Amino acid sequence: MESLKKVHVEIINGFVDNNEGGNPAGVVFNADGLSNEDKLKIAAKIGLSETAFVSASAVADYKLDFYTPSRQIAHCGHATIATFSYLKQKLLPNKAISSKETIDGIRKIILQDDIAFMEQVAPIYTPVKNDMEKILLSLQLQTGDLIDEAAPMVVNTGNSFLLVGLKTQWTLKNLQPDPDLIAAISEQYGLIGYYVFTGETVIAGRDASCRMFAPFYGIPEESATGMAAGPLACYLYDLLKIEKNQFLIEQGYFMKTPSPSLVIVNLFLEGKKIINLMAGGKGISMQSLDIEI
Repeated sequence: MESLKKVHVEIINGFVDNNEGGNPAGVVFNADGLSNEDKLKIAAKIGLSETAFVSASAVADYKLDFYTPSRQIAHCGHATIATFSYLKQKLLPNKAISSKETIDGIRKIILQDDIAFMEQVAPIYTPVKNDMEKILLSLQLQTGDLIDEAAPMVVNTGNSFLLVGLKTQWTLKNLQPDPDLIAAISEQYGLIGYYVFTGETVIAGRDASCRMFAPFYGIPEESATGMAAGPLACYLYDLLKIEKNQFLIEQGYFMKTPSPSLVIVNLFLEGKKIINLMAGGKGISMQSLDIEI
């Protein structure tokens, strides 16, 4: 009989808002001895939207592999922020710059106080006008619910998300997403999921309030998505012409069980062109546990 492996897991909420809420991620440190099959089993057993597995790297400070309960993904914002904010607080108090290796390359990490910022690449935009009827149906929306200034668009700064802008917070709060249709469209366009937003925010002074749906990856709704907030900041800058280099993105307020989150996105420009960006926030450790696989 094969012996069980015992694995220590930290549950860390990334992108907390005023030290509350956030998006919980599993983080497994010292994961060098785990196979890809082990990691998938652990992620499924933990049952959170994503789990980060941290191991040694020959090309960066750490290697991070990210798994949902059903599959591996290239990047995960809140799990990255959870990992590096925890490292900053516990192990790296004097470190200001770090890095992560992923299956999709190396990314810089900036550490400021308890906040970690992760690098994303310049945006790539893909129109979806030929599928607008299907997209509207997948969210039970009418054309009049959408903002007038720019159309829904797939935006990729490391992962692809469909961004859908709504005129009102009321519409965002009362969305009735069709998970099967969203999953089908996500597969068609290679999306992680939908990032639906409005400029009407819960907290004054912020730039957008959002909801994220990723049923293709087994995530009905997520409370904070750093890899989607980056594309949104680019969309706000490039398409809605909001000319600023820092955006505050709130999320998680309208979930069935609210978990308010805050993502800070800094854009780096050459002239008026985005050359890269950093999305960041704070992580707070909520629980430690040991599981067996």
